[in-house]
Amino acid sequence: MTRSVSEIAAPSSDWTLAASIGLNTNILEINLINLILVLGILFYYGRGVLINFLENRERAISNTIQDAEERHKEASNKLQKARIRLQQAKVKADEIRINGLTQMDREQRDLVDAADEDLKGLEDSKNYAIRFEKQRAIEQVRQQVSRLASERALESLNSRLDNQLHLRMIDYHIGLFRAMDSKSN
Repeated sequence: MTRSVSEIAAPSSDWTLAASIGLNTNILEINLINLILVLGILFYYGRGVLINFLENRERAISNTIQDAEERHKEASNKLQKARIRLQQAKVKADEIRINGLTQMDREQRDLVDAADEDLKGLEDSKNYAIRFEKQRAIEQVRQQVSRLASERALESLNSRLDNQLHLRMIDYHIGLFRAMDSKSN
């Protein structure tokens, strides 16, 4: 008995059953077996594609998360450095402000001291000018008093002296001048 390859793989009694099974293409008449068969084929052949797709998606998401974490770390580091620079800038600004206030106080004191010195110098100049003018006024008064006293004395002498007394006075003074002249020689 010789058998064909199709008879060895499937007995002829099974072929009659297989002829009655077919793929129903009418969507409204799909039975549960066709649906399970389609899903089974899709699952069997699509599993590898789906697994590859999911693995690629998982890697992409993982890489995105790692990149986001690295960017977060970099941003945190930059933020920390910026906060440090801000704090340093605040400290520097406070130092500049304090130095400015100190310099302003020092310059204000220097200005007040210079103004006090100028005022003292002006006061001294004023006092010197007053003393000078006072001395000059006193000297003028002395000269006027001396001149007036001399004029009055001369008038008094002129009114009291007669010619005789006048000649005796002249002789007396001439004698005094001669005596002084003889002492000096």
